[in-house]
Amino acid sequence: MNDSSSRSDFFDRVWDVVAQIPYGRVTTYGHIAEHFGTRSASRAVGWALNAVGKYEPAPSPMALPCHRVVNRFGGLTGKRHFATPDIMEERLRSEGIVFDDDGCVDVERHLWVPGESS
Repeated sequence: MNDSSSRSDFFDRVWDVVAQIPYGRVTTYGHIAEHFGTRSASRAVGWALNAVGKYEPAPSPMALPCHRVVNRFGGLTGKRHFATPDIMEERLRSEGIVFDDDGCVDVERHLWVPGESS
C-alpha cells in the first residue's frame, strides 16, 4: 500500500464497500478492513474515507454514505471530517439509528458486516 496505484486501488475498494452499506445500518472501520483480509488496516480505511472528494477520480462526499462508518464501539470518530460535527449524528438519527446514553451507535442493533447477507 505504499505506492500510489496500490493506495488508489485500496481506496477504490473501500469506497465500493461503503457504497453498499444499507440505509439504517452501520459498519466499522475494522469490519471493512477485515473484509479485505487485513483487520489491522482499519486506520487505512479511515484515511480512504477522509480522502473522499479530495482526489480525482473519487466519489463526491455526498455520493457515499460515509456517515454510516463508526468505530468498534459505535463512536462517531469521523464526525470532524463533515462540514459540522453534528452532521454525522443527524444523518444517522434520520435513518432511525439508535444511540446509547454515551452518544454511541447501538452497534449490536444496527451492524452490517460487508460480505454477509443483510
